[in-house]
Amino acid sequence: MKPFVTFKHTPKLSAALIAVALTIIAYSCGTSSAAETPAGTEAPALPVVQLKAMPASSFREYTSAIEGKVNVEIRPQVDGYLDKIFVDEGAYVKQGQPLFRINDRPYQEQYSNAKANLEASKANLEKAKLEVDRLTPLVENNVVSDVQLKTAQAAYSAAKAAVAQAQSSVGNAGINVGYTLISAPVSGYIGRIPLKIGSLVGRGETQALTVISDVKEVYAYFSMSEVDFLHFKNDIAGETIAEKIKHLPPVELVLADGSVYTAKGKIETVEGQFDKTMGAISFRAAFPNEQGLLRSGSTGKVRIPQEFPSTVVVPQEATFELQDKVFVFAVGDSNKVVSKPLSIAGKTTGYYFVNNSLKDGERIVFSGLGRLRDGAVITPQPVQLDSLLKSKPL
Repeated sequence: MKPFVTFKHTPKLSAALIAVALTIIAYSCGTSSAAETPAGTEAPALPVVQLKAMPASSFREYTSAIEGKVNVEIRPQVDGYLDKIFVDEGAYVKQGQPLFRINDRPYQEQYSNAKANLEASKANLEKAKLEVDRLTPLVENNVVSDVQLKTAQAAYSAAKAAVAQAQSSVGNAGINVGYTLISAPVSGYIGRIPLKIGSLVGRGETQALTVISDVKEVYAYFSMSEVDFLHFKNDIAGETIAEKIKHLPPVELVLADGSVYTAKGKIETVEGQFDKTMGAISFRAAFPNEQGLLRSGSTGKVRIPQEFPSTVVVPQEATFELQDKVFVFAVGDSNKVVSKPLSIAGKTTGYYFVNNSLKDGERIVFSGLGRLRDGAVITPQPVQLDSLLKSKPL
């Protein structure tokens, strides 16, 4: 029988070359065998929680600036030197209470001069009236020409106008004298007083003498993004924006130290248009402040509550973030995991409330997410959602 392969010439190979060739062949066979049959590994045991749909309440927070219901800048109406300051910064004043006095001597002199001019005008008026009274019977008896009477009557009218003008000057001078004493137009708390006694003040000054804030009720101004505003329009009952605002529940105010203000407020108004630079629209919430704990210029967060009749509750420990999105690892058939993005409708300190992206009864990995990849197989270790809710309530 003939062999399958025959060589006409048998090359001579060195012993070293043959050894290298055999080594390469052996390594290749070993690698191929290892790739086809990897070493067996056990599926990692990870805690898994089964989700539930339940009623829940949440809130949305918006950074706010607090202002008094009335903020009045106190500015001088006349020029002069500041002679007296009757109040101190931070003091509570009542409407009509004196605040500042500007040196009134120049205005008193103007007032006295205006009064003297008024007296002179009245004297001229009396003189002109006497002349008219003297000429009237003479003209009636044809003793003198009526031209003289008409001239006297014209002088009398001019004298009457001069009296009116002098009376107006007296009134204007009196007003200026009154402006030298600056009183509180409203009740409230005095702000900073930047100028001191002896300072020259006037109507052209850009800086106010002080600001009075009426803080018995305060306004918290905050802004909503366009997305949040669309949620507001779609989720709140009412045909118009005004009706929707009326249906909003009372809101809370979170202070700068994280505490919640004792009294609840009410959202009252919304601006008519968006701020083009910020892409947001402003709202105003009113809060009672009888004890004066809140002051103009302070900050806080307006907290708007949200009620969910039925929502899937997801512990935040069971989530991870990727490219500004929040994901979970859902456990599917054969205990394989797959990442799913969440559609978050609301949240609390420890939980997300999601709709549509997860279903009631679905299972997700609770912890150990850093070792997982899509398609990985795990050994589920059940964790009860009820026990999580007991240790960390909604």
